[in-house]
Amino acid sequence: MPKKFDILQHDFVPAYRKLEESEITSLLESFSIKRVKLPKLLSSDPIVERLELKAGDVVEITRKSRTAGEAKYYRVVVDA
Repeated sequence: MPKKFDILQHDFVPAYRKLEESEITSLLESFSIKRVKLPKLLSSDPIVERLELKAGDVVEITRKSRTAGEAKYYRVVVDA
């Protein structure tokens, strides 16, 4: 039987974390935006299935950066 591949363990995949509702509220207030204005992450994305996310969930993505060390991005899950 083939070994199952975990996409979260790949070197090129940044760290993903689902935000709690209180964190989402704080994030949206700090940027003075609404959830629908966040960049989108389609529900068909493999990471959405792996993390068991649903439409409306917000994720924090932490990427490595040569200039900043690391950079955080936020995306909202939307139906594909």
